[in-house]
Amino acid sequence: MFFEQFNLRSLGHASYLVGDEQTGRALVFDPRRDAEVYTQAARDVGLRICYAADSHGHNDYLSGLTELGERTGAQVWGSAAAELGYEHKPLKDGQVVEIGDVGIEVMHTPGHTPEHISLLVYDRAASADVPALLLSGGALLVGDLARPDLLGGAEQARAAARTFCETIQRKLLPLPDGVQVFPTHVAGSLCGGNIGSRLSTTIGYERRSNAILSEVDSKEGFIRECIRLDNLPAVPPYWRRMRTQNLDGVAPLGPLAEPPALSVAEFDEHRQEGAVVLDARSPEAFGGGHLLRALNVGLGPSFATWAGTVLPDDERVLLVLDRPSDLWEAAWQLLRIGYPLPLGWLGGGMFAWRTSAMPVETTPQITVQELNERLSRGQLGLLDVRQPSEWAGGHVPGAAYITGAELPDRLDEVPADRPIAVACGSGYRSSVAASLLARHGRTDVVNVIGGMTAWKNAGLPTTQEE
Repeated sequence: MFFEQFNLRSLGHASYLVGDEQTGRALVFDPRRDAEVYTQAARDVGLRICYAADSHGHNDYLSGLTELGERTGAQVWGSAAAELGYEHKPLKDGQVVEIGDVGIEVMHTPGHTPEHISLLVYDRAASADVPALLLSGGALLVGDLARPDLLGGAEQARAAARTFCETIQRKLLPLPDGVQVFPTHVAGSLCGGNIGSRLSTTIGYERRSNAILSEVDSKEGFIRECIRLDNLPAVPPYWRRMRTQNLDGVAPLGPLAEPPALSVAEFDEHRQEGAVVLDARSPEAFGGGHLLRALNVGLGPSFATWAGTVLPDDERVLLVLDRPSDLWEAAWQLLRIGYPLPLGWLGGGMFAWRTSAMPVETTPQITVQELNERLSRGQLGLLDVRQPSEWAGGHVPGAAYITGAELPDRLDEVPADRPIAVACGSGYRSSVAASLLARHGRTDVVNVIGGMTAWKNAGLPTTQEE
């Protein structure tokens, strides 16, 4: 049996290539949209991709399932419990597919979503009836379970958690301790509140160490732990549209054109026509000078999440980059969450813009010492945009609190009686939030350098009171 994991840090996403070396046939599980990584990997070891499947209708990214099917002719599988808008072979609970020496047993594992499936994989050449590994999707994560609260309100979340408890008890815990577990949601994903940093685990290890599994014999305790809102990250706005698109079937991208380098005049023309400028430089570079009304989302592991938070649906985007070599990294991160290719990028970067005598604005940056002084004098308000668990762990007394994910829908709740400083954990998310506020007309916004990490390291006061 051939096995390879693909880890995409920017989405906290893992996907898998499982192949039978005897027949040369292979399966891709939970593919991302840039499917070339799988065709290249299969080509390198002499496999052909014959099958592709998703564990569930994902909320956090667009699936590469239809893309892969079109590129390779692979048979697309889908959960028999799902209503899917694309052509597929439905897989039922308990069904076994044999691919040479590789056996794949389908397990319906609802909880994270109703239609969720996991795949129990056997290496028949090593052992005919002992499973080797579990492709668990969101049914079991490293130190966590995938959240059950994404498809409705509180009552629906409780019902999903109750179903999840039965899945754990009846389907997963009876598996042998030695079964390796490879989840789809890994560190960096917002689909869990406490995902460990390792990329795999075992049934036995999770049985002994997973805090939520320790509550499995007390159904109410399990439900309570599954849906603890103070432990779960806020949901980014773009997640609202991902699941529907995935269940309907994502339109294949086909050949992609190169987003062009634009002259200052061309770039400004697109901007004047309504395209959004997305500045992918660091908060420090952005703060020192940027285009009017530009949004700042620094290119890195969190780029997709925060671009999807502040960009409206289907927005036409212009990029400002640190380096031309960053172009396709930024473009793919946008494509993976459903945005079209950027219209282009600013050739020559901010140097070209500044030296063309085009208007520039800045975002003032302040230290935590200066923040403390100005707060004590009543000269400044503070907006904290961190996640619920971070806020609960300690915040500045008197700070207003709106998670970054909720901010686009709650802009009118930001205190407006005085200039506002924005803080997060380090200064990245707060720069995103500050740029969003500035784009919507706030001219009195400053970003806190180092965020709450610096505040605590400076020994400044915090509280856990609401």
